[in-house]
Amino acid sequence: MRKFLILTFTFLFFNLTSNAAPLQANISKEGESGINKIVDSQTNQPIQGARVTLPQKNYSTKTNSDGTFDLKADISGPTILSVEKEGYNPFSLTVDERIASRPIIVGIEKTNPMNITIDKDMFHLGDNNYSDASANAGEFRVKCVGPYYTKNVKISQATDSTYLVIGSIIGVDTKMARSMGQNRIANAYASAPEIYFNGNKIAEIQLNGDGQSFKIPKNLIKSGQNNEITIKTGKNLMQTSYIDYDDIEFMNLSIETR
Repeated sequence: MRKFLILTFTFLFFNLTSNAAPLQANISKEGESGINKIVDSQTNQPIQGARVTLPQKNYSTKTNSDGTFDLKADISGPTILSVEKEGYNPFSLTVDERIASRPIIVGIEKTNPMNITIDKDMFHLGDNNYSDASANAGEFRVKCVGPYYTKNVKISQATDSTYLVIGSIIGVDTKMARSMGQNRIANAYASAPEIYFNGNKIAEIQLNGDGQSFKIPKNLIKSGQNNEITIKTGKNLMQTSYIDYDDIEFMNLSIETR
């Protein structure tokens, strides 16, 4: 047994109202060379039967009795890897050929009764009109549902520590994303995707990434009732003759109480 590179991902993002909390995920630890594994983040014990998917590659597999899994897919650019297991929070992260070439060990957390899984599926927002130089454009596979996503979710109790969490998001073409090298568009950029809660704008999404977390103001939460969550994609700010929506994809949307 030998050690391999520890890959620690700090998920960067910007929140217009400065109320988001950054998340960190250490997805790789010591292990045998070439072995991918899913473990319980608290006990470090292997998890059998976890579903591991690359939605944009139509690839799916399950972990073995020792928590290991094979990643037999052609990964040539950033794509989202998702992990699901009953009793655990859905988890996703963006991987590329560099990451996929190394052993990946992912620790997933058991579900908190206060947490709510809104959607595990992947959604494509926009108008299906995008440049090949757009962030992750080569990975878009899901049918476009239009420029916005909306969902009602019942929240039992309003607290000061309730967060909307987006597991993974790709395709964001803001000026900040361009400056971070997340796309190859030279002369254009888009406005940031916006997050609304019960009709109130609570955040903007400036960067592509994983585990982006946005605090929901307590005064906006309707306890014991349905609350409306809406995500609107941005618009190409260089295009004035018509509305050119920024095409993005995201998955694993949830609400967490911390």
